Amino acid sequence: MTFDLRPLSAGFGKEVVGLDIESGIDPQTAAALKAAWLEHGVLVFRGQGTSPEVQLKLSRCFGELEPHPIEKFRLPECPDLILLSNENGPMGPVYEFDGIPITQRIPWHTDLAFATTPNAGALLRMVRKVQDGGQTGWLDTAAAYDALDETTKAEIADLEAVYLFRPGLEEMRFNNPGGKRLSPRKEGYPDFPPIANPLVWTHPETGRKILNISTLNIDYVIGQRNEKGDALIRRLIEHALDPRFQYIHEWENNDMVLWDNRRTMHAAMGHPVDQIRIVHRTTIKGHVAMGRVYTQEVPA
Repeated sequence: MTFDLRPLSAGFGKEVVGLDIESGIDPQTAAALKAAWLEHGVLVFRGQGTSPEVQLKLSRCFGELEPHPIEKFRLPECPDLILLSNENGPMGPVYEFDGIPITQRIPWHTDLAFATTPNAGALLRMVRKVQDGGQTGWLDTAAAYDALDETTKAEIADLEAVYLFRPGLEEMRFNNPGGKRLSPRKEGYPDFPPIANPLVWTHPETGRKILNISTLNIDYVIGQRNEKGDALIRRLIEHALDPRFQYIHEWENNDMVLWDNRRTMHAAMGHPVDQIRIVHRTTIKGHVAMGRVYTQEVPA
């Protein structure tokens, strides 16, 4: 390998050091990077994201890239890159927390938990960091599953839950961070049908068991649309959000972080709306359906 791996402050993930991306990544190195990604869930590349070209070159080591379906979010000169920025106004809702207007606060979630096929992963590159806030967190849902007691593993082995698209924090049923909405609600979102997802995923490449409990999207346990099912969800979320499973990244400009979306949840901590934050993202396309469209209501 032409790189080394160093432990992060968390119990999972690795920092990649010694990799010369600009000089090119040969097939052997690309294969080693992908193996490290699958083994560790999160890879951090400090200070190496010096250009869109470097980000794209690295991203393509991990699979097919998926452009954003809405053209306005694509970087015009690099359509495989997604631009996440509030430079021309907030891209998402603004909420007040502790008297401060905050944008881009997104609680713990798995990308596309409200669709049948989640992304395989993504790579974020910090172009312009903010002075206050702006951290991103990742959570190892494979380790969270492993740490469950055997009784709970048996209890959830065959259970499914309904997951919904959430355009606002106020619609979350569990782990809702509160906050007062300051921006008006937008209309015209696509009509995403309810998705039935197993509470336990099997990773399609590693075979590891994953605790699938996307807090932003989960709505109820199928067959237990009652206090018993809600109590189970709350118990699983409390377990999964234990700090021992988390890595919180304090961004510097040109940092890049790659994650396996099928193995982790992530959260954007948000930042003051009057501070400009610019991030470029690539998305690695998923090819394996983990859930199904849910059309039948099962009595509680």
